[in-house]
Amino acid sequence: MTVLSLFANYERGLLRLPAVIRAMGCAGFLSGLLLPAAAAPAPAIAPAYHSVHYAGSAQAGELRIGVTYTVWIPPGVTTLRGVIVHQHGCGEDACKGGATAACDLHWQALARKQECALLGPSYEQSAKDDCHLWCDPRNGSDQRFQQALADLAAQSQHPELETVPWALWGHSGGGDWVGAMLMLHPDRIAAVWVRSSAPPFADEWKTLTGSEIPAAAYAVPVMCNLGTQEGVTVKTGPFAVVWGIVQSYFKEFRGQGGLIGVAVDPNSSHDCGNSRYLAIPWLDACLTARLPEKAGDANLKPMPTADAWLAPLLGHEAQPAANFTGDKRAAVWLPNARIAKAWAEYEKDGEVSDPTPPPAPTQVRISAAGELSWEAEADLESGIAAFVIERDGVEIARIPGKTSGYFVGRPAFQQIGYGDTPASPLTSMRYTDPLAKSRGSHTYAVRTLNTAGLKSEPGPATKG
Repeated sequence: MTVLSLFANYERGLLRLPAVIRAMGCAGFLSGLLLPAAAAPAPAIAPAYHSVHYAGSAQAGELRIGVTYTVWIPPGVTTLRGVIVHQHGCGEDACKGGATAACDLHWQALARKQECALLGPSYEQSAKDDCHLWCDPRNGSDQRFQQALADLAAQSQHPELETVPWALWGHSGGGDWVGAMLMLHPDRIAAVWVRSSAPPFADEWKTLTGSEIPAAAYAVPVMCNLGTQEGVTVKTGPFAVVWGIVQSYFKEFRGQGGLIGVAVDPNSSHDCGNSRYLAIPWLDACLTARLPEKAGDANLKPMPTADAWLAPLLGHEAQPAANFTGDKRAAVWLPNARIAKAWAEYEKDGEVSDPTPPPAPTQVRISAAGELSWEAEADLESGIAAFVIERDGVEIARIPGKTSGYFVGRPAFQQIGYGDTPASPLTSMRYTDPLAKSRGSHTYAVRTLNTAGLKSEPGPATKG
């Protein structure tokens, strides 16, 4: 069984059984995007979001199932420097969960910093469909993805969206997709994060395509990330095969000089756990190093290796590459000291520290009826856990007040589900003080609380 088929077969039967792992589709303005394959295109959605929908095709070589692509473009960015793709996994529920990927405030923080678009596909895979219909890009999803970039470029009036580099993140079957895209388009890809999967092996790729793995693929930074229960410490169960696949691929890719690392989450299985707290800083480091200096340029810079750190596979400590005395062609590759520190923390207990507070909320308003509303940007390292509401300098509430429902990893303002996408309906940035009218005149402020437990400076409210 090939890497490209392994998880499709498991997930078709597994991920739709337990109700707790359902990743619900976006509500609100995104509710119209989860359309059946024969439905009309979705209506326009609110700026800074843009969306295109394609029905499934009966033409040979084209994508047989429908798909919607939603992109978020950071407000104020004149010319984009790249596209960050957050690709969901296999199964009907995972596909629906992909509808909220572009709405994720934490991933938007990365896109904003790097002046990149954030794109989330949502394939219309039914319970009976084979995941191969889309997770093998040769079956039409590569072509459709590039068509979407062209159409979204026209819709958003960002023509560079069609040609700028890609950073690819994928979970499970989505990891299959991003791994195969690395083989097909290495010159377009800045970095690849593969959760609970691995790119194709050299012999498998040659069997599938008749071609060798292109040499350029080994120059693209890759991180293979999995849960310890996927075969590292738990040797049984449907996902225990993941570790063997990752280990073999890592040895082959690293043996060719590839810039590849492995990060094992000590707390999770096939769910994404706390992976975003390492994935986002890792991608930030790779994009900072590789994106062209001039916005809109398509030519990636080579990944610098002078600052690289190395670590033993399944180790918990890294060293500067110059000081590493083991076999460098068998060592986990990390781009710099900052990521090496975060990787070591993640390997130890699944947590990544963050000593800096988040940015304060903005546009804080209080209505005559006592309703507060605000806007906020997420902390790049730790996202948003909650908002603290203050009346006259005293905390009176936290939004959300109580975390409920299914989520993985750290509790967050946007509850993050099995596939690393926010649950629907998306939580709004609003709060009404029930005592506002009865207590006379008050001053209000809102603070952001990140998932590391640090508070921002207050965002004072103005009347409006």
